[in-house]
Amino acid sequence: MRDSRQARLILGTLLAAALVILTVDHRAGESSPLEPLRAAGSWVFGTAEQAGATVFGPVTGFVEALAGAPAAQESIARLRRENARLRADLAAGKVDTMRSAELKRMLGLASLGGYKVVPANVIARRGQPGFEEAVELDAGTDDGVRADMTVINGDGLVGRVVHASPRTSSVVLLSDPASAAGARLEQGREIGVVHGVGEHGRLLRFQLLDATAPVLRGSRLVSFGSHRGAPYVPGVPIGVVERVEPASGELTRTAYARPYADMTALDVVGVVVQPPARDPRDAVLPRREGTR
Repeated sequence: MRDSRQARLILGTLLAAALVILTVDHRAGESSPLEPLRAAGSWVFGTAEQAGATVFGPVTGFVEALAGAPAAQESIARLRRENARLRADLAAGKVDTMRSAELKRMLGLASLGGYKVVPANVIARRGQPGFEEAVELDAGTDDGVRADMTVINGDGLVGRVVHASPRTSSVVLLSDPASAAGARLEQGREIGVVHGVGEHGRLLRFQLLDATAPVLRGSRLVSFGSHRGAPYVPGVPIGVVERVEPASGELTRTAYARPYADMTALDVVGVVVQPPARDPRDAVLPRREGTR
């Protein structure tokens, strides 16, 4: 009992002293005799606070980073998806632009030659029984495509249809070793036969029926045409002669021509469903450089 009363007495005395000190310090302001003690206390506690912030600051930041990590990862993933979509849209736009340009060129060639065509896209490159170089188109009998129809693109002769189903058709390229098409030299009546030699259409072999007829490097070839335009219509550009074999007393003369159509990069083509009313002759050949 005595200890409890004594403790209360001491506590009351300390509280009264603290109250007096606070009152004197407040009224004295900056001239307070307790200013050095207050400054010392501020330095001690301020230093402790700075030390605590230095020690625990990185830990707090790490904890906050962990807490926000899922949201950050989700945001990064979303941005990556948006970037991928934008890249895909950009690529698709470029492809559409290129196809539009190819379609325009092909329709322009068909218009010059008087060919009625069905536009189609090359959807696969695959071999056919008996042929090495062939492609598949996304147009078939439902579109008016039949076997033995000529296939062109914006540059020239591509090949002929060998099979057609309702929605697709198979085309043997002019570059196939089994292909043969009648051809004619530009500005002349000399005719011959163009054969594919494989090698993905890098060159075509042209056998001129008259071994004495002149043929020079740079001479241009157009299709001679088949009976009733099947399988080849007349006047389609074929290629440019790059090499002429020396005459050796044979009945025919051989030259090699680079085809206008790039057989390794076919996309938009046209199937000629109706031949021209008359042979366009050289009207469809591209203009030579330096001419108007």
